Amino acid sequence: MAAMENLNGERRRQGRIEVICGSMFSGKTEELIRRLKRAKFAKQKVEIFKPSLDTRYSDEDVVSHDKNAIHSTPIDSSGNILLLASDIDVVGIDEAQFLDDGLKEVCNQLANNGVRVIVAGLDMDFKGVPFGPIPDLCAIADEVTKVHAICVKCGALAYASHRLVQDEHLVMLGEQAEYEPLCRECYQKALAAEK
Repeated sequence: MAAMENLNGERRRQGRIEVICGSMFSGKTEELIRRLKRAKFAKQKVEIFKPSLDTRYSDEDVVSHDKNAIHSTPIDSSGNILLLASDIDVVGIDEAQFLDDGLKEVCNQLANNGVRVIVAGLDMDFKGVPFGPIPDLCAIADEVTKVHAICVKCGALAYASHRLVQDEHLVMLGEQAEYEPLCRECYQKALAAEK
């Protein structure tokens, strides 16, 4: 991690916020795990968090659709991150769209204290609306990586996560039986067909 000198000539870590966002099945968690494993390999102190409601593959581990995994701490609120991330070099947060809006301030505080914060989450919900704290995090991030799935209808880059089942709840955990990645054109066609 890059270090810099303050006015007193002391060396200190330079904090930053990195956001990995995109539709479902785009590789967000895979990229988060890759970055966190590299930080661990570099002997940095790493702590990973995920919303406690995300129990799709594991109650505790962050697991990608390809079944790559890394141990994490489930949390109910973004404020818990500050309590559990003392003396840490790198903080990873998966499925950040499910956390509260206080996440922006938590990430800012960590980065301002010299912590590298890596956040992964959906940028839009199934209705195509910006999702949870992700838009605000993108605005304050030092780096935003937008990853793309492939549209299952035409093979173009996916734009949105289309929900395949009738359920109007904003939060609905699911996999390929419940969601499909679609490009903008195929997503619009799917929405029109549902009306």
